[in-house]
Amino acid sequence: MDQTLAIIKPDAVGSGNAGKIIAHLENSGFSIKAIRLAVLNREQAGDFYSVHEGKPFYKGLVDFMTSGPVMPMVLEADAAVEKLRGVIGATDPAEAAEGTVRNLYAESKGRNAIHASDSDENAQVEIGFFFSPNEC
Repeated sequence: MDQTLAIIKPDAVGSGNAGKIIAHLENSGFSIKAIRLAVLNREQAGDFYSVHEGKPFYKGLVDFMTSGPVMPMVLEADAAVEKLRGVIGATDPAEAAEGTVRNLYAESKGRNAIHASDSDENAQVEIGFFFSPNEC
């Protein structure tokens, strides 16, 4: 079994959709290995999304990710990264396939309900950002 990181973003937590998203992930075959509620400060959000520093959307992303609580979680499944990317759908909910998390719960491309790691390597780095090895 492989692991990946997902983060339910402030828009989904604030709108009361976190539980629905968690149920959707579990019903899609993921096991939750670790989960927590967190509030990121600007430094933490900036560090987490540092790969995007200098891009036009970076400041807005940091602002958004510090606007309310988030729920990082470690998910486990076969081919977890690829599977999760399919389950959550395209970044823009208008382009997300019917029945995906973003199709169902995202407000916009910028307020898109959930983050998912984009590679096995990044998944391990991102998991380590929020969880210690003995937690998951």
